[in-house]
Amino acid sequence: MPNQPTYKLSEEELIARLRARDAQALSVLYDMYSAALYGVVLQIVKVEETAEDVLQEGFVKIWNSFHSYDEAKGRLFTWMINICRNLAIDKIRSKQHRVSQKTQDIPVSPRANLGTESFRPEHIGVREITEKLSPDQKQIIDLMYFEGMTQSEIAEEFDIPLGTVKTRARSAIKLLGKFFKGRE
Repeated sequence: MPNQPTYKLSEEELIARLRARDAQALSVLYDMYSAALYGVVLQIVKVEETAEDVLQEGFVKIWNSFHSYDEAKGRLFTWMINICRNLAIDKIRSKQHRVSQKTQDIPVSPRANLGTESFRPEHIGVREITEKLSPDQKQIIDLMYFEGMTQSEIAEEFDIPLGTVKTRARSAIKLLGKFFKGRE
């Protein structure tokens, strides 16, 4: 977790020193803003180690691209928060992040955390009925409804054309509808 500020400058003085490539000003910038930026990043990525990595990437990017900051377009903090937020979103969308989340010891799947709050009556018997689907259809339904993946994520992760994923999902849902009507 980032430290509390130890030294402050006015925003104008800080910007001037950063434009002059003053490395000490970067340290002051970190002290002044890291806690707030860390909080934003942590809310997005949910994992402290990942948030720390993203925050570090954010400060490197801020330092390396400071020449592109334009105070006429917005405040320094707003510019920095956008950089860190975008890096955090890129991180959680990355295939590497999704794979690392799946391989951690603690289950992150909604299916693994079936408490009373996540109990959904409409799921009663659905698992059994999905067993009647073809393996391709069952895989898509399991990933979409029980793992929470989007059709685009499924297509990307399993290297299946998006149109194929959509077709399998649509035909599986039609078939499931017939199975449910037969149970009534």
